[in-house]
Formats: sequence, structure tokens, C-alpha cells
Amino acid sequence: PMIVTGTAGKGAMTGGILGFLGGIGLFLFGMDVMTRALRDVAGRRLRDWLGRFTQTTLRGVITGAVATAIVQSSSAVTVMTIGFVGAGLIGFSQSLGVLYGANIGTTLLGWIVMVVGVKLQIGIVAMPVLLLASLLALLGRGIWERLGRLLAGSSLLFIGLDVMQAAMAGAEMALHPDLLPKDGFAGRLLLVVLGAGLVAMLQSSGAGVAVVLVMIGAGQLTFGQGAALVGGMNIGTTVTGLLASLGGSRPMRMTALANLLFNLITALILLPALPLIEAAWGGRDPQFALVLFHSGFNVLGTLIFLPMTSRFVRLVQAMVPERRAAGLAAPLERGLLEEEATALAAAERVARAIANEIALALSHALSRETDLRPLAALPGRVEPALAALSDWLSRLRIAPDHAAAQARFAALLHVLDHLSRFLARAGEQDRIGRLVTDPELARAARVLVVAMQRPLPPMRYARLDRLINARGQRIRRARLSHEAVSDLRPVLALTDALRWLERVADHAERIAHYLDIAAEKRG
Repeated sequence: PMIVTGTAGKGAMTGGILGFLGGIGLFLFGMDVMTRALRDVAGRRLRDWLGRFTQTTLRGVITGAVATAIVQSSSAVTVMTIGFVGAGLIGFSQSLGVLYGANIGTTLLGWIVMVVGVKLQIGIVAMPVLLLASLLALLGRGIWERLGRLLAGSSLLFIGLDVMQAAMAGAEMALHPDLLPKDGFAGRLLLVVLGAGLVAMLQSSGAGVAVVLVMIGAGQLTFGQGAALVGGMNIGTTVTGLLASLGGSRPMRMTALANLLFNLITALILLPALPLIEAAWGGRDPQFALVLFHSGFNVLGTLIFLPMTSRFVRLVQAMVPERRAAGLAAPLERGLLEEEATALAAAERVARAIANEIALALSHALSRETDLRPLAALPGRVEPALAALSDWLSRLRIAPDHAAAQARFAALLHVLDHLSRFLARAGEQDRIGRLVTDPELARAARVLVVAMQRPLPPMRYARLDRLINARGQRIRRARLSHEAVSDLRPVLALTDALRWLERVADHAERIAHYLDIAAEKRG
């Protein structure tokens, strides 16, 4: 390579490198603004797609590809998927299809950058668009403000790309393909590692691919070197998912590990084929060849893994050991708070688990073979979970214009309140003793037991609540009339037990009602 001499040459080289770094910064910032705006615009529908259309691995692939193409961030879709797995909205095996598809969807940005940014060079056009978009973002409200941020992010992305290309022209004598590792398996493997490290730092495979495209266009990388770097960048994108799963549940950790293994194995499978691909292409338009390779090897990786998904599931399950049970609040993973939908789903799941735990303990206590042991153990199991759920909801922030999420959040607050009262009622064991020893009251109590053991829809709970209240009133009138001149203490004790049963039925009905609202607003 030619050596640059003289102060002017060194100044041009330094300016070129600094300009290139600034261009990367503009590209990254534009990418972040654009991705956040896209997620705000399509966020709820995107979450609905991920939750609904992943019943099979193939449908998961399509959903993951479309979702990533929409928000232009495989990391965002991966983290969202890990959160959905942690919240119990989708299973681990279902998540694999989404991960496969996310790797395909993320390649769309490479095509946009290559066609619109590199070939058409619309950075100059993006300047006035940036002004209009900034005004729209600053002055607009709701959807217009999000649209302004979307256009502003897109403009910054293409302006940054133009800056990078201009800077590379100033530094072209300082960089050369010979400065990078040579051809051969070891050299390509080193480039894969460098690509993974670059994207792990940039946190954007799109930015990494853009950098490689610019350097190939400036003659500072060969197609083979760029392809090896891009293969490593796929591995680097998994870092975000790994960080999101730290300290998470076993399904979350399995999902993050599966994402890493998929990208790592795909890159290693295709690495030996790079010389053949490069020779077959014959050096024609290396930038087009790179984006074609990026899409092709992700599609090929998916086709390789799809038939062996069940075996892949068993492999990952064997690699991630079970942890000691973390209790009823286990789904409340820290990383889920970033996404309101997954955070609300985790809270709903914990609330249902707490309600079932209290109901099961009461059903044992009110059955014919009275067993108070589950009731005695209840505070130790349920109180920490209630405290964790209360803390979780207090830290959750819902966007003011997300009406469905606000309604769901309010319903869960009502559930939390009734669960606390439900637990307090379950601790009043003296009243339970009076219920099970009175034949007439025992029948009413066992009706409630059946409902608790087989959860009913809210309408059935409301009907049961009314029946218990009506039966309680009849029993009170009959006993008070029969024993009007007798000792009132047994009657008062009976009335107290009846009131307890009515309150328990009320709480059961309210919990079922508000959980039903939470499920309905989930969409």
C-alpha cells in the first residue's frame, strides 16, 4: 500500500478517520431515533403478532422476519421475544422461529443502505427533509410527532452514510485490504471475531453492514473480507439478548443462548464456503454481492435449522440447568420492565398464580377432610409474592396515550388489592372451623370450594357470589327467628362465619372480574 507523507497527507488522513467516526455516530444516532419511532408506531401490533402468530416454527419465522423488517432492529425483536418467553406468553420452542426470522428481517436494512444510500446517494436530499422532520417532531403531537422522529432518524442515517463515504475518500491511501487478515480459514475466522466485536460495541448490525459497504466501495475491503465481517456481525447482535437474559428465568436464558448458537453455527457452516462464493461471483459489483450474501446465508441458516428445531430445543435445554424454584414471583424478571406489554403480562401471570395458591389452600381447609397445613404455609409463600407484585407495578410506567395498557394496569391494581384482602381472610382459621362443623354452612362453603378448584368465568363467579349471599341471609333469618329467646352467642358466631364466607366469595368474584379485564385488554 502507498505510504502517506507530509503534514498535509497526515492531516487529510486524520480528518478522514475522524470524519468516518463521526459518520458512524450520525448513522447510529439516526438508527436509534428511527427504530424507537418505528417501535412506538407499530409497537402494540408488533407485540400482538409475536404473541398470536407463533404457534408453529414456520409461522414464527415469518412473524419474526416481518416484525424485524418493520422496526429495523433484530435486537429489539430478540429482546421482546425473550421478554415474551419470560412472561409466559410464548414457549421456548415457539420463540426459535421468531429468532430465525429476525435474522432474515434484519438484512432488509442492508438492501436499503446499498440501493438508496450507496448507489443513489440521497444524503443531500436528506438535509432539507431533516429540517422538516425536526419541526414535525418538535411541534407535532401523537402520530405526527412519531412520524417526525421517524423521518428525522431516517435522514440522519443517510446523512451519516454520506459522511462515511466522503471520509473514506480522504483516507483511502491509509487503509488497504492487505492490512487485514489474509485469505484462509484462520484469517476469515479472525475477521468473524472482529465483526462480532464491532457490532457488540455498536449495538447495531445495520451500522456494521453500512460500514462494510462503504469500505468495499472505497476499495479498502474485498468481498471475502466483508462477508466474513458480516458473518461475525450476526453473532455480535446476540449480545443484547444475552444481557437481557442475565439473572432471568431458565426459559429466558435458553432463548438467549439459542439465539447465540444459531448465529454462531450458521457463520461457522458458511465460513469454508466463502472462497467458492467469491470465485463464483467473479468480482462483479461487490457491494451488491455482500447484501445478497447477507440475506442468503441467513435464509440458508434458517433452512438448515428448521427441520432440526426439536433436537435444537433438547440441546439448549440440556445446556441450561434448572435453578432452584424462585417462588410465585419468578416471572417478574428485571429485564421485562422495559416493555410495558411483557411487564403487564408477567404481573398478570403472578396475580393468577397467587389467586390459585390462596384458593387451593382454602379448598383444602373447607373440604370434608379438613387440612389446614396448606393454609398455615400460605403466608410464607404468598406474602413475598404480593410484595414483589406491588413493587413491580409501582415501577411500571405506562405511556399516557396507551389506553388499553392503562386499563390493564388499573385492573391489575384492583386485583392486587383484592388478593391482599383474600389472603387476610384466609388467615381467619377460627371462622373456617365454624363453617365446616355446621352442616348447612358447610354445603355453601363447599360450593365455593368447587369454584376455587375449577376456576369459572367472572359471570359464573358473580352468580355464585349472589347465591351465597342469598343463602346466608336465609340462614340468618331462620336461626335468629328460631333462637330469638335463646343464647345469642352461637348465632352471632354463626353470623360472623357467614359474613366471612360472603367476603371470600366477593373477593373471588372481584379477582376473576379484574383478571378477565386484564386478559381482554391484552388483546
